[in-house]
Amino acid sequence: MKTVLLVEDNEANQYLIRFILEKNGLKVITTKNGLNGVKIALEKQPELVIMDVQLPDINGLNATRKIREHPDGKDLKIIALTSYAMTGDRDKALAAGCTGYMEKPIDPKNFMIEIKKYLSEGRS
Repeated sequence: MKTVLLVEDNEANQYLIRFILEKNGLKVITTKNGLNGVKIALEKQPELVIMDVQLPDINGLNATRKIREHPDGKDLKIIALTSYAMTGDRDKALAAGCTGYMEKPIDPKNFMIEIKKYLSEGRS
C-alpha cells in the first residue's frame, strides 16, 4: 500500500483529503505543521507528500526546502497545495523544490486523477 503524507492545518481540508485518499486505497499520515511534516517525510519516506503552503509554524515552501536540503529528501515527490493562488505561485513552489502544484478548493474527481499521476511515476 502506498503512503501519502498530508501536511495540512485546516481540519476540514485534512478530513476531506484524507477521506479521498483512503477511499482510493492509500495509507495516509497527517500532520498540521511544517516542521513535523519535514521530520515525518524524512523518517517515513512516503511515496508522496501533499504540502499545504500556509501552515502555522513555517510555510510549506520552507518546509519543502528543508526536506530537499537533506540527502533523504532529494527524491521525495512533494505537491504544493494552496488556496491563496496568485500569479507566480506555481513557479515559486517549483523553485522551492515541489514536484507539482495544486489549488484549493479541490475537486475530488480531478484531485485523484492528479494524485495518481504522481504515484504512478517513480521517485523524482
